[in-house]
Amino acid sequence: MSVLSSSTVSPSKASPAGAPNLGAPGLVAIAVLLLGTLLLGLVYGPIQGALFLVGGALGISLYHAAFGFTSAWRVFIAEGRGRGLRVQMVLLALAVILFFPALADGTLFGNPVKGSVSPAGLGVIVGAFMFGIGMQLGGGCASGTLFTAGGGNARMLVTLLFFVIGSVVATVHFDWWTSLPSLPPISLVQSFGAWGGIAVSLVIFAAIAGLTVIVERRRNGSLEQAPSSSRSGFGRVLRGPWPLVSGAVALALLNFATLALAGRPWGITSAFALWGAKGAQFVGFDPAAWAYWQTPANARALSESVFADVTSVMDFGLIAGAMLAASLAGRFAPSLDIPLRSILAAVAGGLLLGYGARIAYGCNIGAYFSGIASGSLHGYLWAVAAFAGNVLGVRLRPWFFLERRAPARIDG
Repeated sequence: MSVLSSSTVSPSKASPAGAPNLGAPGLVAIAVLLLGTLLLGLVYGPIQGALFLVGGALGISLYHAAFGFTSAWRVFIAEGRGRGLRVQMVLLALAVILFFPALADGTLFGNPVKGSVSPAGLGVIVGAFMFGIGMQLGGGCASGTLFTAGGGNARMLVTLLFFVIGSVVATVHFDWWTSLPSLPPISLVQSFGAWGGIAVSLVIFAAIAGLTVIVERRRNGSLEQAPSSSRSGFGRVLRGPWPLVSGAVALALLNFATLALAGRPWGITSAFALWGAKGAQFVGFDPAAWAYWQTPANARALSESVFADVTSVMDFGLIAGAMLAASLAGRFAPSLDIPLRSILAAVAGGLLLGYGARIAYGCNIGAYFSGIASGSLHGYLWAVAAFAGNVLGVRLRPWFFLERRAPARIDG
């Protein structure tokens, strides 16, 4: 996620305390969530409808907590402020505590489940590094692109379009990337068991959090405190902003709900590749001839409606949920006044995000959050390579974003 100010109004212009003024966008979002859940449930089964609602809840949580991966990494790299990274460690700690016992057992509430565990190799390193650069140029990660676009950020629609294009282009070359040297899929759950894997994970998260504390104190003298909010009680729950930790708890619980319903953790970007392939078919290409789309699961997804695809349905729900949250907060105010260099950054960033996510077996959600929640070694490798890409991306940002701005903040 990135700063939302480019296309949203300030809190002072939001509707006054009390009953929120939803307006047309909020009413549309509610209608989409309710009707979408009903229709998906009738046509594709109740689980698909429930997953659409989970996607909506994810969009609300991401928006109200302003839960960002992009801005948190940028603030740490540029200013040494680590509050956002520490909350990410809380997110991952909660996730592994929830996930590992279920993954070790292989079932959750009587249903089979499996983690997002992928090979760790050169494709992951290169793809995650590209993704990291794209995060800073595009202005968001995978989840950030969706929820800020749903919240009314017009520039992020450009990032999303080229995210989709980059994703489908990567499927053309996917078999070449997978042929490069790599380690087989390795999981901490399989290597150490559920509780051993949890212990190892918590030590890693604590070490990273401790490192951010040391860096922040050395560079700034003290730790950043969470900003206060003029709202409290139910009004804050309904209209935000939520404390950042509350967002982490919500995301961990909703990812666990996804595991229970879908049988695997939350993902985002495989849907972008699917949407791009559908678009390629429409203009006359034959994605079915590409090796990526010849695996049984991908071939089936390509032949069916996007509404049969779990990831697509959750992405649609996420966008609708973010639109509802933005309306509740009084911040849904799209603007098409976007500087040319900012558009160029969105184009370049989107392409890097899409291509990088596909060859790295996922994005900040599918590889980093859900990968580490699954105990996958590739998730940790992804995080290191993506952070390095963010370092370069932060250095490139001044060329695209020439105006001087206040340091990026993580709301919550």
